[in-house]
Amino acid sequence: MFMQEMDWRPLILSIRVAIIATVVVTCLGVPLTRLMARREFWGKDFLEAAITLPMVLPPSVVGYGLLMLIGKNGLLGKTLAELGLTLVFTWYAAVIASTVVAFPLMYQSAKAAFKSVDVNLEKAARTLGASEMRIFFTVTLPLAWPGILAGLVLTFARALGEFGATLMVAGNIPGQTQTIPTAIYFAVESGKNVMAKTLVAVITVFSFCVIFWINRWAKKQKY
Repeated sequence: MFMQEMDWRPLILSIRVAIIATVVVTCLGVPLTRLMARREFWGKDFLEAAITLPMVLPPSVVGYGLLMLIGKNGLLGKTLAELGLTLVFTWYAAVIASTVVAFPLMYQSAKAAFKSVDVNLEKAARTLGASEMRIFFTVTLPLAWPGILAGLVLTFARALGEFGATLMVAGNIPGQTQTIPTAIYFAVESGKNVMAKTLVAVITVFSFCVIFWINRWAKKQKY
């Protein structure tokens, strides 16, 4: 009876936010990491520090920074407001927060993966007339795939469990922006311990199954 009365919308929203954030991080992070791993340019160290900064900053600080950017009085928020668009306190803000916080995990994993690829193999492909795009998809990416897959798992898990930055920019609106972490926090705050325990058990089991399945799949691909 209790399970039927449970509001599963936070779980559904958390999964949706985590999937979208993982896709965005992958699409942006992999090409950027490939560039950073192979090229040297002025300001590279500064850019790299900026990319990894959210990994060491408190989530609340990251959330405040995002408010300064996409809030109604923020640098980007003002422009969006003039167009009649609002990001703060919407589920889109939750996606942005999860993307920013999880990005450094993908960057670090993919960077190590690309650096482990033997550059002589890429040079050999160039001597055979292969384009840079073909080299990337047929030589570099397959060899770096295990590290990138690890980054995908870490990114998804981090996005799924994001709390501090999400609470700052998306709030806790039931049915709209309430994710599993925020639902657990406010369930405990209001004394709904049974609900909190249920949500904790659900998200723990779900995350474990996802990581376990991906690890098993990666081992099968390796052999």
